[in-house]
Amino acid sequence: MEYREVELPACKSIALIAHDNRKASLVAWCARHREALAQHRLCATGTSGALVAEDTGLVIERLVSGPLGGDQQVGALIAEGKVDLLIFFWDPFEPMPHDPDVKALLRIAAVWNIPVACNESSADFIVASPLFAGRSQRMVPDYERYTASRSAR
Repeated sequence: MEYREVELPACKSIALIAHDNRKASLVAWCARHREALAQHRLCATGTSGALVAEDTGLVIERLVSGPLGGDQQVGALIAEGKVDLLIFFWDPFEPMPHDPDVKALLRIAAVWNIPVACNESSADFIVASPLFAGRSQRMVPDYERYTASRSAR
């Protein structure tokens, strides 16, 4: 697989997701970082988005609930290059009926080299990074070149 460099703008697109037992933590984290998050475009799955918007006043594009396809919506946005960063407070102790969707989302984030925070500590590190508010580059798979080389065979 070959890769190409893409530039991330200073105003990033950030997806917010939290499992039920982690929603309060996500809301509290977003409230603590409200000023920094307000400088970016935010989307979130169903209830998480509603709770964060209600508590913080942040403008959030709401997707459907995770079990109804919200995780897959976020994955599709990542694959389309429309999400630059994923904040996903998942619950490692609670089995989820949509576990395959969660694994697929984390896989697609890894494939597209998206920064992912799975808890408050990692999310704090990301927000504290100078790359959070500035331009930066990341390497992504060059699927156009990959598919062209495969079809030439």
